Amino acid sequence: MPKIKYFIEQSWLLIVSSFCFGLLIAASNAALSPRIDLNIANKLNQLTIVLLPAAKQFIPLDADIQVEVRGGKKEKVKIYKALSDTEQCVGWSFKAVGEGFSGKIELVVAVDKDFEKIAGFDVLTSSETPGFGDQIKMSYFRSQFAGAPAEELAAVKTGEPTKIDADIVAITGATVSSEAVVNILNSFIGSIKKQMKERGLLSDGTK
Repeated sequence: MPKIKYFIEQSWLLIVSSFCFGLLIAASNAALSPRIDLNIANKLNQLTIVLLPAAKQFIPLDADIQVEVRGGKKEKVKIYKALSDTEQCVGWSFKAVGEGFSGKIELVVAVDKDFEKIAGFDVLTSSETPGFGDQIKMSYFRSQFAGAPAEELAAVKTGEPTKIDADIVAITGATVSSEAVVNILNSFIGSIKKQMKERGLLSDGTK
């Protein structure tokens, strides 16, 4: 008992401080969460406009679209319909996530109105190795995807990176990061396209 009493006397301040700091962090996170979400949404919209320059507005699709990611977990995906100034569909955009070499990679992806070709992608967040894996952000790598078929892509070690097809030439020294991007796009584009077709979302009003 004396030992327990001594421990309590010596550590009560630390325990109380930890509890208070925990509450402070939780309160700060709750207060800043809407602003953080808004910043992410604004960044996503800014990146998507570059990928779909004909788009003037983005309308969220009212559909429960889910994609199976690593470990069998289901990721709910919010799809945005990109409309021109005459309110014609010019494409679709969504966020796609997956694991890279150093952690999670989040991409903003855009496809054409018929989900036949990839308009392109940009990196929303990434912790890939500077100078190597983070080259997935570079235009010379991303340009391979603009106009590529919205079907099964393949990461290859050699090839012609200026040729627009399903073969994506990996970044030298960053094969894992390159393959991660290809795998993310394959998982999300294929699954989303299938679900939207099954629900008739790629018929009237999108062609």
